[in-house]
Amino acid sequence: MSTFDDLPEQRRRGLERMEEVYGFDMTDGSGDFFRYTADHLFADIWNRPGLTDRDRRLLLIGLLTGTGAHDVLTIQVPAALSSGDLDEEALRELVIFLCHYAGWPNGARLNSLVEDTIARASPE
Repeated sequence: MSTFDDLPEQRRRGLERMEEVYGFDMTDGSGDFFRYTADHLFADIWNRPGLTDRDRRLLLIGLLTGTGAHDVLTIQVPAALSSGDLDEEALRELVIFLCHYAGWPNGARLNSLVEDTIARASPE
């Protein structure tokens, strides 16, 4: 994990939370999009009480699958597995469940991503 001690509190909290959620080192960025992502979405929204990280992952993966946002799923699915928020069994069950609500083509894409993620994470 990176250290962001020289940054304002809001940005530091956001970047640290992004690292926890995504599972990789973050660097500070610029521009309004990055500011809202780090300072609001991750510093505030991902730190709110009431939902666990696992809850947030389930909601987010369901939403991303339903909207066909495969690019973001390629970040969230591996992060969910590596963080322990979702294990192999839960990811596979999520695929079956979402196929029926998000459509078979979206679920099939998720299945491919889940199986690739599991294969890469498994020791050879």
